[in-house]
Amino acid sequence: MRRLFRDVEGGPLCPQGSVVCIGAFDGLHLGHQALVRAASARARAAGLATVALSFEPLPREFFAAAAPPPRLTLPRAKVEGLRALGAEVVGLLRFDARLAAMTAEDFVERVLVGRLGAREVWVGPEFRFGKGRAGDLALLQALGARLGFRAEAIAPVALDGERVSATRVRAALAAGAFEQVARLLGRPYAIGGRVVLGNRLGRTLGYPTANLRFDGRTPPLAGIFAARVHGVGAQPWPAVASFGTRPTVGGGEHLLEAHLFDFDGDLYGRRIEVEFVARLRDELKFESLPALVAQMHQDAALARRLLGLEPQRAHA
Repeated sequence: MRRLFRDVEGGPLCPQGSVVCIGAFDGLHLGHQALVRAASARARAAGLATVALSFEPLPREFFAAAAPPPRLTLPRAKVEGLRALGAEVVGLLRFDARLAAMTAEDFVERVLVGRLGAREVWVGPEFRFGKGRAGDLALLQALGARLGFRAEAIAPVALDGERVSATRVRAALAAGAFEQVARLLGRPYAIGGRVVLGNRLGRTLGYPTANLRFDGRTPPLAGIFAARVHGVGAQPWPAVASFGTRPTVGGGEHLLEAHLFDFDGDLYGRRIEVEFVARLRDELKFESLPALVAQMHQDAALARRLLGLEPQRAHA
């Protein structure tokens, strides 16, 4: 059974019962993975469905809509990651004013019991839920005793003596510490999506790019990067990538642009992932296109070296 649902209202989704884990799951770091795997193992042992329950937008995005915090994982990648960890049913509840006003008790009765038939509920450290964040593990356990489910929190997952968290991942990304990010995530950090049509300026400047949008969300990093692109060939394709708003050419929306070295082909419409390897510099506004192109040559040469490629012949 593989199912995705968005709504609080509706009929039962797991009539035979379920084990539910709840979280933002932004980034799917080691702590999130431990939570989903724990719930999945319990569900398998009991012959129940595994449910991973999250929200879109994330509550912190909803409450800070004017200046939303950086987002690590887009919804599609989150769903795919949760399924890969063993979730058979994934809930991305629409977090709006109605859901924000729902009491913790109503959430438990209507969603966890009514829709999901929860027999066990697993949460992370410091979990809070419901209107005004009034609900916590103790309330879950009290309601569970009355409504017929068990509630537990997993132990914190630590790395280098400190709890793994999305906050740590964001800080490491902002610092360009990609090896640390990979340790926190258990995998290299990458952003995936479908290649969209850009303004083709890169092609005229000698650097055609595969462009990915970030769905209007605030990205957790910006600048110029050495990268590897997955989904193009049998092996990750070396690239230099820019993630930002393109100030020199009057851009506004956050756009991830990847120039694949020595690649000749059409990627429009293809789903790819851009893996970040090393941060080269900040995004800058240049006084002219020739100045921008000169810097692009330097960026490409540095990215090639960092990725172990042979230097390219000088541009004519």
